[in-house]
Amino acid sequence: MMSRKSECSVPLAVLLKRELTNEKIENPDILHGQARKNKKGEDFAFVKTDCQRVPGDGVTAFSVFALFDGHNGTAAAIYSKENLLNNVLGAIPSDFSRDEWLAALPRALVAGFVKTDQDFKEKAQSSGTTVTFVIIDGWVVTVASVGDSRCILESAEGAIYSLSADHRLEASEQEVDRITSCGGEVGRLIIVSGDEIGPLRCWPGGLCLSRSIGDKDVGEFVVPIPHVKQVKLSTAGGRIIISSDGVWDALTAEEALSCCRGLPADVAAAHIVKEAIQTRGLRDDTTCIVIDILPPEKIVSSIQPPKKQGKGVFKSMFRRRSFDSSTQSDREFSESDLVEEIFEEGSAVLAERLGTVYPFCSLFKMFTCAICQVKMQSGKGISVHTSSSLHGRLRPWDGPFLCPSCHAKKEAMEGKRPL
Repeated sequence: MMSRKSECSVPLAVLLKRELTNEKIENPDILHGQARKNKKGEDFAFVKTDCQRVPGDGVTAFSVFALFDGHNGTAAAIYSKENLLNNVLGAIPSDFSRDEWLAALPRALVAGFVKTDQDFKEKAQSSGTTVTFVIIDGWVVTVASVGDSRCILESAEGAIYSLSADHRLEASEQEVDRITSCGGEVGRLIIVSGDEIGPLRCWPGGLCLSRSIGDKDVGEFVVPIPHVKQVKLSTAGGRIIISSDGVWDALTAEEALSCCRGLPADVAAAHIVKEAIQTRGLRDDTTCIVIDILPPEKIVSSIQPPKKQGKGVFKSMFRRRSFDSSTQSDREFSESDLVEEIFEEGSAVLAERLGTVYPFCSLFKMFTCAICQVKMQSGKGISVHTSSSLHGRLRPWDGPFLCPSCHAKKEAMEGKRPL
């Protein structure tokens, strides 16, 4: 859980120094590695480190790391891997500044996930996939997730943060209530003797997740609307681990981080997969991506394992340069709020995820569908707030607007009518 220090006042001199320092901060160096052991061959990783918000402008570079854990076949995972990034970027105007782009990203991720799901289901495929989608722009990390793959962050100082949500039905009574209120059934598998076995599942279909992309045979109450979390790291950096449930069914976050401290990213990913398989056996596809976000001067060819394992060890990999001239006040506050939480939302209600406050109002144009980006004739768009529980605060003619097809999907996801 994020630790907050808002109660603690920061001297003006420190704030001014931070502002001057921030102007000179370089983007981090990003090292990554991945490893996989296949059981069914349904896990797929996506890595793209040369993305640009403005094509041809290297200053606007950002990186994307994603993990797709398919089930009931590979079609949904492959389709999402090939199309999700473009669908997310297509929901953000090209003329946004970096600050506007980062602020709009959580909403664009929701639009991109829903569009990818809708487009895939039109292909009449019944497979599905979890998605853990990570975008790193400078020191800002944005994570969108559906399903039971997970993403964790360890700061340079050893604090551990969960950046994703677990959408197993076992993990959320609220999600179970949402599905049953939308007309779905939730229960365990009943064997011949009448006993219930295994995890909670959605029926029909028997899926044990409340959110995914695909899964047309289960029902629209299993939604593609992602949990989104956005944080800003300090310039000391940190380590991110993205893994499928093959890892998390065997290891806790602390165990995964502990077993790879002091190792470079590529070696660390392989070690985590090996540790998970040794602990539980190869029962499922087991995939891991490790990302090290480092201050530029901290790049080294190899990192020797520390003599002692512990939270302080990881800190030593990313220790900031000390300055003898720093005042006591500087030292006290320069390391505070090392990981700043910018945004977090996990609602499965579309109207609650597509905001109308600047800069989001300019993100959704009046004659463009907020989900699929199709151009609409004047008066043909349907407000996302129509029939919404937010109607007391927002009027039905307030945007953003959906095309008839995307509005029908919204209604189906909320159990108001079949798609």
